[in-house]
Amino acid sequence: MATGSSTTSPRDSAAEIRTYKGQDRALRADRLGTAGLLLSVLAASAPLMVVAGVMPTTFGVMGIVGQPLLFVILGVVLALFSIGYAEMSRHVHNAGAFYAYIARGLGATAGAGASVVALVAYSAMQVGVYGILGFEVSGLLTTYLDLEVAWWIPALLAVAATGALGWLKIDLNARVIGILILIECALVVIFDLAALGKPAAEGLSLHAFNPATLSGPGLGTALCFCIAAFVGFEQSPVYAEETSKPHIVVSRVMFLAVGFVALFFALSAWALTVATGPSQVVKTSAAAGPGLLFALTEDRLGAAFTDVLHVLFVTGMFAAMLSFHNVVARYAFAMGREGLLPAAFGRTNAGTGAPGTGSLLQTGVSAAVVLGFALTDDNPAGDPTAPVLHLFTWMGSVGALGITLLMAAASFAVIAFFVRRGTASAQVWRLVAAGAAGLALLGIAVYTVKDFAVLVGADKGSALSWALPGIIGLAAVGGLVYGAVLRSRRPEVHARIGLGNEAFRLDQAAEATAHA
Repeated sequence: MATGSSTTSPRDSAAEIRTYKGQDRALRADRLGTAGLLLSVLAASAPLMVVAGVMPTTFGVMGIVGQPLLFVILGVVLALFSIGYAEMSRHVHNAGAFYAYIARGLGATAGAGASVVALVAYSAMQVGVYGILGFEVSGLLTTYLDLEVAWWIPALLAVAATGALGWLKIDLNARVIGILILIECALVVIFDLAALGKPAAEGLSLHAFNPATLSGPGLGTALCFCIAAFVGFEQSPVYAEETSKPHIVVSRVMFLAVGFVALFFALSAWALTVATGPSQVVKTSAAAGPGLLFALTEDRLGAAFTDVLHVLFVTGMFAAMLSFHNVVARYAFAMGREGLLPAAFGRTNAGTGAPGTGSLLQTGVSAAVVLGFALTDDNPAGDPTAPVLHLFTWMGSVGALGITLLMAAASFAVIAFFVRRGTASAQVWRLVAAGAAGLALLGIAVYTVKDFAVLVGADKGSALSWALPGIIGLAAVGGLVYGAVLRSRRPEVHARIGLGNEAFRLDQAAEATAHA
């Protein structure tokens, strides 16, 4: 038996796992290369949504002029995080990346807690986008077709379309996402060049890169908003099982994504300060809100360009929803495969290799939340921005907090993983980088919780200031309790948490031993 296993090729082994006990239990390999994976993870950053939505909010509501510098600083922090995270990806290939890494480093019970947090956080990030997409599409229909449509109708249509693409194979999703993200980035770069070519009265000022601009009570909330703009790069290991040469491609994509996002957003945020003037950017952003970018492009590039930008704003959000949907489906797949969710979630579609049950789950959750907000989001004043201020802001903030905490925990898990393997001495500089990133990310999470009332636009002392971050706290506690119960009552399931395909190899070995 030992001899037979030693002569099995990796492809043969993957095929055995896929058809273990007659079930599809593995994602299809070799579907994504560097370019496809990079575009898939960058889509979650939704460049145009960040430039048009996040940046004016950070300037106008938080009053942080130094937003360009903030993107540079966060880029450094996340690059440090990626050093340990990328090294971990060489040793652990699992579609449940965050929780698998945490399980392998900090223990299976901690992994169970992280799995629930990941499901909730990424679901919240995706569902939140439906609010701003529904609002934007509704506005476009009114402007161009004189057609009044409630925001939740296009939002639900987007839920259905996203679910359909999620059911299909990853190749189609990668092509759709790739085309959208490339066009979107090109238009933002055109605006950046136009803004720098026609600056406000203060000229090409570098004041926004002055460290003194990073001050004020809104700094904590600005950190959360800006770190949410990076979300996506950490998804690379989720697709490890579907890439060619995952030990190379995954880490390469992570560093490319962090570097691109930091440079792209720092440049775009700076362009906004140049176009309005650093001394006026806070006031102008507060008055214009999400309309700031479109007002600036109309002045410099004309109405036709602005109209195209509005359309790309929608397609960019759709690309982000696809990206988040795919990640949630794969987390659900990984959890089903290891027994954290019912076994049906751990099977892929026979024809496409997509994690179909997880995709259906996320589609159902999204539809329920959108309908819930449509029915209960009281808006007596008729404020058309309600879905943006509530569904988008609330869910986006909850998701950003959860992912920040997951990154912090993963940083410490990387250290524990290599220490437990006895290879820490060979990884010293990587572990130091992981520790520094973990502490920085934990500090950002603390700042976020402290200022959550500002983040969601609630009055001081409002129940929202603790109830919304409490969603992540409840997910973490619930997951930890679930993990402890599994350890006590179903130790065989508890032992599989974070193992992924390796668990099936162990099953096969155990069965072979039992029948020997």
